[in-house]
Amino acid sequence: MNTPASLDRPGRLALEDGSVFHGTAFGAVNRSIAQAAEVVFNTAMSGYQEALTDPSYWGQILVMTAPLIGNTGVNEEDVESVKVQASGFVVRELSRVVSSFRATTDLSDYLAKNGVLGLDGVDTRALTRRLRVRGVMNGIITDIPETQLSDAQLVAAAQNAPNMNGANLVPNVGCNSPLKWSETLGEWSDRLNRDTPLQSRESRRFKVLALDCGAKRNILRNLADRGCDVEVVPHDISAADIKRRFESGQADGLFISNGPGDPAAVDATIRTLRDVVGGSGKGIPTFGICLGHQLLSLALGAETYKLKFGHRGLNQPVLNLITGRVEITSQNHGFAVNPESLKKVGAEVTHINLNDHTVAGFAHPDRLMFAVQHHPEASPGPHDAGYLFDAFVQMMTDRKPLGLVGLRERVGAIGPVSVR
Repeated sequence: MNTPASLDRPGRLALEDGSVFHGTAFGAVNRSIAQAAEVVFNTAMSGYQEALTDPSYWGQILVMTAPLIGNTGVNEEDVESVKVQASGFVVRELSRVVSSFRATTDLSDYLAKNGVLGLDGVDTRALTRRLRVRGVMNGIITDIPETQLSDAQLVAAAQNAPNMNGANLVPNVGCNSPLKWSETLGEWSDRLNRDTPLQSRESRRFKVLALDCGAKRNILRNLADRGCDVEVVPHDISAADIKRRFESGQADGLFISNGPGDPAAVDATIRTLRDVVGGSGKGIPTFGICLGHQLLSLALGAETYKLKFGHRGLNQPVLNLITGRVEITSQNHGFAVNPESLKKVGAEVTHINLNDHTVAGFAHPDRLMFAVQHHPEASPGPHDAGYLFDAFVQMMTDRKPLGLVGLRERVGAIGPVSVR
């Protein structure tokens, strides 16, 4: 499969610090697009389709550090949401040839259908170095000619774009009404070299209530693959509604998903979780991933802060304090939890990012709760942390707080899984 022939429309990316990167536009070209957003980079060598459709990238221009992107095309299965979530896409070289038996279209056509502009031929190494040294910043991507929109005007537009700090972006990506999720990992489940899932050894199916802050589909697939009946609900569901569902037997576990934006700005969900995980609600088995990890921390009274350039990629090393093993994980976030504030509220750090020693996971010794900053569902990425879904099932089974010691005793033996 070959990509469309000529991609000869000039494009530009301007950053708020005044730098301008030139390239060739692809995707939604000839539409006079000028999209402002936070510019971030991803260090993965594969999985660009999953990254583009990850709701956590909503409101961001995504830069891939791998030099060649698009060579496996796009298919209908490897998507994490209903559409492309990134505001723009920047690559060093767009592959002109697509070679994969699973591909149904090429990357340029896919972006065009989703109304997203891409920029090819950019020195992404220089761009990434600038973002690492100066920190992520707002930028604007466009295919509007310089005669109509100057570099200075682009830079000014980037400087005036809304800041990610204080931005509640969850309402843009979460569901508006409850829905049932039943899709499992399918044939991919058979390729995982793991023990029989804990759920299959139980006489009953656990019902999981999943708060949708921008959930990736593969997270929901992993829950369903463990035999859980998953109901996805809006992020602003009330605490009273959550408690009613648990008291009536409509739910056995609570899951809080990944999502975009500043966690401290998601006020409604934080208030709900504060009520649910405290007082009479502390007996509800709860598991959070990425933004869910941050929201649970804030609900307990801990603090979050913005990282200089975040963690985005599928090669992030994390030390598992439960097993003493190093796990290679998939991550996508720009905020982190303050470890000292976690300790003050009685939580225990269970995982640490080895690149910068930020918190990558925590559990509470007195409450049925644990969370991780990374993505155990991978997609894309390694499956080292997939056992955490089994840990959630274990917690719903035992109905006991795990904590650091409990996790080591009851879950540590599960260990990471590998792909055959």
